[in-house]
Amino acid sequence: MEQSFIAFLEDSIKKNWDLDALTDYKGATLQYKDVARKIEKLHIIFELSGIKQGDKIAVCGRNSSHWGVTFLAAVTYGAVIVPILHEFKSDNIHNIVNHSEARLLMVGDMVWENLNENAMPLLEGVILMNDYTLLVSRSSKLDYARDHLNELFGKKYPRNFRREHVSYRRDTPEELAVINYTSGTTSYSKGVMIPYRALWSNTQFAFDVLKMNPGDKLVSMLPMAHMYGLAFEFLYEFCVGCHIYFLTRTPSPKIIFQAFSEVKPNLVVAVPLIIEKIIKKNVLPKLETPAMKILLKVPIINDKIKATVREQMINAFGGNFYEIIVGGAAFNQEIEQFLKSIDFPYTVGYGMTECAPIICYEDWKYFKPGSCGKAAPRMEVKILSPDPENIVGEIVCKGPNVMLGYYKNPEATAEVIDKDGWLHTGDLGVMDAEGNVTIKGRSKNMLLGPSGQNIYPEEIEDKLNNMPFVSESIIIQQADSKLAALVYPDFDDAFAHGLDNDAIAQAMEENRINLNTELPAYSQIARVKIYPEEFEKTPKKSFIQRRVLLFQCILLAGKLLFLRGQLFLLRLKRFLLFGKLLRQRRQFFILRFDLLVLGLDLLILAL
Repeated sequence: MEQSFIAFLEDSIKKNWDLDALTDYKGATLQYKDVARKIEKLHIIFELSGIKQGDKIAVCGRNSSHWGVTFLAAVTYGAVIVPILHEFKSDNIHNIVNHSEARLLMVGDMVWENLNENAMPLLEGVILMNDYTLLVSRSSKLDYARDHLNELFGKKYPRNFRREHVSYRRDTPEELAVINYTSGTTSYSKGVMIPYRALWSNTQFAFDVLKMNPGDKLVSMLPMAHMYGLAFEFLYEFCVGCHIYFLTRTPSPKIIFQAFSEVKPNLVVAVPLIIEKIIKKNVLPKLETPAMKILLKVPIINDKIKATVREQMINAFGGNFYEIIVGGAAFNQEIEQFLKSIDFPYTVGYGMTECAPIICYEDWKYFKPGSCGKAAPRMEVKILSPDPENIVGEIVCKGPNVMLGYYKNPEATAEVIDKDGWLHTGDLGVMDAEGNVTIKGRSKNMLLGPSGQNIYPEEIEDKLNNMPFVSESIIIQQADSKLAALVYPDFDDAFAHGLDNDAIAQAMEENRINLNTELPAYSQIARVKIYPEEFEKTPKKSFIQRRVLLFQCILLAGKLLFLRGQLFLLRLKRFLLFGKLLRQRRQFFILRFDLLVLGLDLLILAL
């Protein structure tokens, strides 16, 4: 078998020539033959502007068919593509473009508005992905190529562009394909060098385990600037001949489920938070009412209720998928137990950018809850521990998925890839006798308690993120060794429930108190600090280094003092309104009781 990623692309275009390929949701559709034509036009621009094999081409914009075409054109031409998360701040984008030494930058229109061409002196041109408009040109060759593009294409293919014209170069296993930066922050970002063997191996893995067919559909909602979304919401599906729908905008739950109901995808790829929020807000509250708790204890009715819930959840995701693959982080244990109890078709994978991305996976029918699957095909995984089944140790892996190293950073490369080729993930875990890996935390983030206890902040964050009105949180250890929670509230939800800023602050304090009842004394949260905006993230939506946030905490100390003053005034206000609140609560509980009785009657009728 030819181990060529580009061969996958070429074969798919030829075999699926007349099938729909890429659709911008609520927008235009490109068939595979249209994608091939656009690839060829970009090849003309690259060639005549002097781009050579190995030159860097950066791409920055929201997920779209144009983004997909740009990626395909770059790799089939022989350029190295540099995906940049469009949510990065402009300075971060400038830094990545400069560090990668990109010659061209392909952008979406929303991105270009915030960029400064003078901050990227190495660029020879900036091209709008939508229609190849030259936004910046520092090359007469590039000007000529764009001005005469259609003319040049017509001369090259005078009798129309046909499937037999599709013939791309072949890649070599160790050839550099992608430089994927781990963040936009200059101090911490590393350019992960992904070779073609890693792209091929990840795609072949998907062929082996996912079994999608030409014409199948998928909704792309994870950023393609991250390897997880790129590999499993675009590259594999394109190589199969699937029809990929790009949301092209921020994937809010409303937009996601609207798209699912219309597209009815055959596979769903997601991150835990999306699933967790849906279940926490829309499912569990209905099952935790006194009446429903009684019914769930009745054997036959219990099975019927769970079957109904399972069916409703499956329908919410389009009702036509084989499984939901969850990656990027571990599931909340409560949520995972619930999904298992209703036999929901989900599985949790494990990967990282440095493996492009897959390390572990297991089909949902055989998946062990709480784990992240077994070593993927062609990958070796082991735990650096004297007793891997019972004693936590660092997870290391080896195989074709592993990166070449960090771009222009041999020191950092040597820190993570040892002399025997094992990639040290920095994650801690255990492995059972069957090979199932369970992640216990991140070694780089592990904190020491007051008596040397190991504290895994992700586990605390997992609990806190699922508490009322919490959107995101980060647990940090401050100078006094006490733990603090930085919380970005779900302001939309809070305001919808009538909470003002003072009430939100009080709600976070109540969350802290409730959370501490679930935690051992050494890992309890001493204070909560409200963060006014979303935390800066890497392309995989993980948080930036905790030391940076600790510094930011210092800057927020003044705000904390101010909040304490507000809390005092709030308590005084609540004391004065206490009598009025009691009356309102009495009326509210009477109404809830009436609704519960009505709901129970309706449920009994339905059953």
